[in-house]
Amino acid sequence: MSSATVSLFASFALAALGAAGLAYTLTHPGVVAGFLDRARLATTTASKAELNSAELSTTDASPAPANPNGTVTLPAGKYGHFQTGAEINGRDIDVMVDTGASLVALSYEDAERVGIFVKPSDFTQMVQTANGAARVAPVTIARIRIGDIMVRNVPAAVSERGVSARSLLGMSFLGRLSRVEMRGDTLVLQE
Repeated sequence: MSSATVSLFASFALAALGAAGLAYTLTHPGVVAGFLDRARLATTTASKAELNSAELSTTDASPAPANPNGTVTLPAGKYGHFQTGAEINGRDIDVMVDTGASLVALSYEDAERVGIFVKPSDFTQMVQTANGAARVAPVTIARIRIGDIMVRNVPAAVSERGVSARSLLGMSFLGRLSRVEMRGDTLVLQE
């Protein structure tokens, strides 16, 4: 078997695994939220005013603050979710960090905003969502930046129009970082 054939089979296997992970994430959104809520409750000692301030600061999903050493710290928002602005292919969109998602999952609308245009024939993978079965289009994102962190050639999936309201930053991005660590009400990402 040639190396090109092996590479093609490996790509198909990765896409299938990613679609399965995306399907699980879309059909079990409460699992990740429950985990984050439990972790937050176990470590939270901040006053109510501090929590309200942290939640207000993350609801606008502004770009993540960056440190000179390639570390980004995200405060938890409402219900323990971590939201941030991400630059994808040079354009800004809002994303929710989701360690339970195998892939970066873009809504159809966000994909168009960042210059990824898919045709109906590109939706080749089926996933289960909270609203039933849905098709996704496997894609590769040229570059994703959060603060000073940049990851190139990231496997991702685009949902059909109207199926997903939020884009997720999953493990195809997070797994390429040297550190992903939750510290109380913060998530630390390091390139």
